[in-house]
Amino acid sequence: MSLLDKIIAYSSSHRLLSHIVFWLLVAVIFLNRYDIEEFEELDKILYRHCYYITVTMIASYFVAYLIIPQLLNPDRYYMIPLLFLAGSYLISVLSRIAVIYLVEPLIRTPPFKQESIGEIMTDIPKLVMHYFALSFSMAWIFAFAKLMKDQYIGQKRRLVLEKEKAQAELYALKAQLNPHFLFNTLNNIYSLSLINSPVTSQSIADLSGILDHVLYRCNQPFVPISGEINLIKNYLALEKLRYDERLRINFTHYIDQDARITPLILLSLVENAFKHGTSDDLENPVIDIALDLSDQIFRFKITNDFVAEPGQTYGDRIGLANIRKQLTLVYKDDHSLLVSAEHNHFDVTLQINLRNYC
Repeated sequence: MSLLDKIIAYSSSHRLLSHIVFWLLVAVIFLNRYDIEEFEELDKILYRHCYYITVTMIASYFVAYLIIPQLLNPDRYYMIPLLFLAGSYLISVLSRIAVIYLVEPLIRTPPFKQESIGEIMTDIPKLVMHYFALSFSMAWIFAFAKLMKDQYIGQKRRLVLEKEKAQAELYALKAQLNPHFLFNTLNNIYSLSLINSPVTSQSIADLSGILDHVLYRCNQPFVPISGEINLIKNYLALEKLRYDERLRINFTHYIDQDARITPLILLSLVENAFKHGTSDDLENPVIDIALDLSDQIFRFKITNDFVAEPGQTYGDRIGLANIRKQLTLVYKDDHSLLVSAEHNHFDVTLQINLRNYC
């Protein structure tokens, strides 16, 4: 947390104390408005200074907590000029009354002439040129500081909400392990167990590896690519049980060094290929998968056969739309996802620049 964040967090949680400290600092800083000779009568300076700080505080809170909120409310613009004129006039009048009837009796030697309330209220030039300027000199700085603080807090809150929303969406998008895959896999394993097939135990281990990865190893924003490779291998091994020799699967992979990637993206692409590339209308379907990581540039290409349907837009499949959304949330402009469908071959090519995510 930066120093500015710490200051704002402390002032937000200790509002009264932070306001007291602020005005004490203002009081100390503005002591230099008095001549050095005036400090010989320190009591008179304190009276005048308490008056000055008090009216400045009133004007500051009037602008910061009454006028500024009205400016941020577009439905009440018409009230702002009236409210500001009335409030500033009243503050200036009270400021002048305080000087005449409170401060001057404390710092001047009587007898001296005092203005009446009526004279004070009607002496507009003096109220504007002296008391308005005096009372509101610090108010604009205080209001601007509060506005900047509120804007900063609001921006941080929006960023936190956006991050939480994005994280929630990521969790929802990650929870896409097809239930039909689990159902079919369990049925296949059950069938293997009935005939005491030697691959039964390995199939159970493959399924256990998938569930372990999905349930326990994907809680972090990024996971090792090597783990995602093993996940795909386990998934392919189980799918081979289902399709036997009818489906040909080619999976090649190369990584020059292990890196980290957002989890389950690759499995989602593989699932999508199986969903659309293993139709009964295809006699001998083929799924080709190629993974490459070189110099922190990750490439993943998957190709499957498909039966073209008139009028279908393959790039708009729901699965791919969710994958695009997840990639955008995580990698923004550091990735590309290209989709093409030609000659009964559906190609998906993913490329990610991982240099900023290692």
